[in-house]
Amino acid sequence: MLHQVAHEGLPSRLYITVLKTSNIASGHDMAHNTQQEFSPGGKTTGFVYNPVFLEHTQSTHPENKERLVAILKGLEEFHLEERLVPVPARPAEERELLLVHTPAHLRRVQTISREGGGYFDPDTYANAFSYDAAVRAAGGLIDLTLSVIRGTLHNGFALIRPPGHHALPDRSMGFCIFNNVAVAARAALDRENLSRIAIIDFDVHHGNGTQAVFERDPHVLYVSSHQYPHYPGTGAAAETGSGEGSGATLNMPLPAGCGDDTLIRMYSEIAVPLLRKFQPELILVSAGFDGHWKDPLAQLNFTLKGIDTLVRRLVALANELCGGRIVFTLEGGYNPDVLKLAAVNTFFALLNEDEAHDPLGAPGVPEPDLHDLITRLKELHHLP
Repeated sequence: MLHQVAHEGLPSRLYITVLKTSNIASGHDMAHNTQQEFSPGGKTTGFVYNPVFLEHTQSTHPENKERLVAILKGLEEFHLEERLVPVPARPAEERELLLVHTPAHLRRVQTISREGGGYFDPDTYANAFSYDAAVRAAGGLIDLTLSVIRGTLHNGFALIRPPGHHALPDRSMGFCIFNNVAVAARAALDRENLSRIAIIDFDVHHGNGTQAVFERDPHVLYVSSHQYPHYPGTGAAAETGSGEGSGATLNMPLPAGCGDDTLIRMYSEIAVPLLRKFQPELILVSAGFDGHWKDPLAQLNFTLKGIDTLVRRLVALANELCGGRIVFTLEGGYNPDVLKLAAVNTFFALLNEDEAHDPLGAPGVPEPDLHDLITRLKELHHLP
């Protein structure tokens, strides 16, 4: 295990496999004609963190503070923090949260936290610090997003907890209290006069909350790749939006056992052509790293190398389509060793550096054939 090797005092070069971007490219061209608008050596990548994110925790629950502790250790180990621009995680204002959530939901979260904690559902807990952590997670992501839109920062990654993409307008669920990415998207639409935002969600679980918020909204393209059927049971291919938002939801449901080849092919052949048609002015990414083959809560077989390939191509696509404006926010991922390196790799990608790490390799099992699913998705979304 990575943490065991590190505790033995070995330098990172002895146990980390360094991958160059040129060695992990797939045969599919996901983005082209890209330009880096900022100096690679400059401080142009922001990050959000606040110690209160460690106070919202329950040691026996998979979504606990150790997830973020692992990432922070990775930033220290690879000397990344001093190269990033900190963005304070200020509390989101009530009016900002109400862009997505109901007043009753806000009051319930406040009350349960004020009373010392409890459960919103069998999966989703709160303690005395949870309301403060949740409002700061949303507020920090809003400000990081606005900084990228306004050009103060090129891009960024919000290291926030609790996660958000399962939270519905009127309730918390699936470890999520407020829907951080939805609140940030609504704030961007409300304040910055944007007309097209893409939200890309590669968490292994479908972001049912994010889809519910935007399924009727033509201004937001929601793209999700996820294990299916799996929690929360939503995200079938036929769910493509409704009303004015018809066609602005893309679900790529993956059966258990899918690996890197499937992941890259899905984005290359389905998601990227749809994103190019949509022409977003900003890309937000719900970054869940629980699709990795060593994650305990799912059964997909992605590797750190495959996830890094996807992340880098999303960054390149943002450069192509919207001036590099892309913001990642932490969702799932429940193996600390995987989470640490996946986040580190994401920061290297945002900094436009080739360095990436995958000492864990691949499981070495065949992937299912998804030709029929790809054909159906192309038909549903009118792609050639």
